[in-house]
Amino acid sequence: MADKKLVILDRDGVINFDSDQYIKSVDEWNIIPDSAAAIARLCKAGYKVAVATNQSGLARGYFSDNILKQMHDKMCALVEAEGGHISTIKYCPHHPDEGCDCRKPKIGLLTQISEQLKQPLQGVPFIGDSISDLKAAIAGNCKPMLVLTGKGQRTLALQDPLLKSVPQYENLAQAVDAILDQ
Repeated sequence: MADKKLVILDRDGVINFDSDQYIKSVDEWNIIPDSAAAIARLCKAGYKVAVATNQSGLARGYFSDNILKQMHDKMCALVEAEGGHISTIKYCPHHPDEGCDCRKPKIGLLTQISEQLKQPLQGVPFIGDSISDLKAAIAGNCKPMLVLTGKGQRTLALQDPLLKSVPQYENLAQAVDAILDQ
């Protein structure tokens, strides 16, 4: 049995502001207000927090592994400044056409998180802003949660039948409130 509870987060559009032109530098990586504090609240309540993010900008040559590491270092530092900790960050570096097993909506990133943290995925909240996040959550037996930041509004506009059973929140802070109120 797992000793700590787990929450999985998408990155772009959930923790930080997203861009259709990709987040290509540390300067372009800007946190959504209250996101770091929300992650810290999860940690203080006994949760491990993991990030699962598609980063095809690597394969497209928009940024390097080093730049991605710097973005993640910035994210972790902001969360740690609020008293929280991100246990692991798993990312898919592949182009969507590569057919890898890790690009959401496939569950490779979730499986990596589960194996590394020795945590089962069953019922784990997965907070995302895109239909691929929600589909990955469902395929991995996680509990999908949609935030309306990032691509969340566009995801709602799809009117996918899947959305009928997925709780929706204005932002990560509200989604965390819902998890902590359970």
